[in-house]
Amino acid sequence: MFSSNLPEPNLLKTVLQPLLEDFQYWFERSQVLLETEEIRFLGAEKQADLLARVKQAQQEVRTTQMLLQVTGGQVGVETTVLMPWHQLVTECWQTTIRFRLERSAGYEGVD
Repeated sequence: MFSSNLPEPNLLKTVLQPLLEDFQYWFERSQVLLETEEIRFLGAEKQADLLARVKQAQQEVRTTQMLLQVTGGQVGVETTVLMPWHQLVTECWQTTIRFRLERSAGYEGVD
């Protein structure tokens, strides 16, 4: 998961730290949406699953942030760890966009 053969610690702090903060921001926004709104096109089961995956990812990102802080930026994160978070953020964005579009159009049906 983590790599200690890294180029420049300042580069990691400059790139990785803000990226992790962005993940947390979008996961928090998604969590609020998923906990406060009924997203009909997902259905209750898929909405609960997406919420559980968001919460899991939040914990993983939080742990990574702590490790980065504790090591003074001496630890990196492999792309194979970052990609699922990126994919989940993209899924959350798509869900939010569709939810807002359907709500603004007054759509009340279920797919």
